[in-house]
Amino acid sequence: MFVVKVPGINGLGKTLGCEKAGNEIIKVLKEEIFSNESGFPVELNKIDLEEIHLDNSNLDSANKLIYKNALETFEIKPKTLFLGGDHSVSFSLVRAFLDYCEGIKGKEPCLIVFDAHPDCMPVVKSNEKHPNHEEWLRCLIEQGFPSKNVLLVGIRNSDVQEINFLKKNSIKFIGMNSLLENIEETCEIIMEFSDKKELYVSLDIDVVDPVFAPGTGRLEPGGLTSREFIYLIQRLNKIKNLRAVDLVEINPLKDKDKLTVKLGAKIVSEMI
Repeated sequence: MFVVKVPGINGLGKTLGCEKAGNEIIKVLKEEIFSNESGFPVELNKIDLEEIHLDNSNLDSANKLIYKNALETFEIKPKTLFLGGDHSVSFSLVRAFLDYCEGIKGKEPCLIVFDAHPDCMPVVKSNEKHPNHEEWLRCLIEQGFPSKNVLLVGIRNSDVQEINFLKKNSIKFIGMNSLLENIEETCEIIMEFSDKKELYVSLDIDVVDPVFAPGTGRLEPGGLTSREFIYLIQRLNKIKNLRAVDLVEINPLKDKDKLTVKLGAKIVSEMI
């Protein structure tokens, strides 16, 4: 697994601190996570680790750099984990993934997003090249990502404008109630939905209940437990056509007892 830190933020001032998540996760991984739950040692010196160095005061430049590096990564690496940053970084990452798939005959892109929110707010015209963390998915779809290949999981708080956008574009979603009624069935739905496609998974930490992951910007009660989230990651990691994962919206400055950063590190250990 290739791991890339992407410390980008564009969250209307609400996500300041998320740019520190990658370094903090790697630090915990190095000092406190000795093995994953399958018993495999976590040896940081054997992890292929890089960072995209960004200037968050220049959003156009930052997004172009994320896109360029991601596209190159998809062309040479079989599987990559991107550590954000807030959810705005997913726009350029997935845009590069879309262009990579479209450039190769027979590769159909698929996007599964775990999030408490749809992130489909109307895109401000001046943000079309660098949508913020509340607009990124809508902007991506409006710029060509096939909506039939998008699945949202864990949604539990949506603006009316977002609900209308999901309905208009026939975007499939699994709400938290449905997810928890039968987590095994949800895993099967995900596997069937992504079958024969190139899979990108985006993980917003706020899909987890704030009791277990308080270090994020938009706290939404009623989410997954950390145990449920880890189980889902373990199942996802077994999907053979999984090409990329991003983990976003972890904010060390808002964390309590490093619970959220530690959960992020544990997720990384399960992925690698």
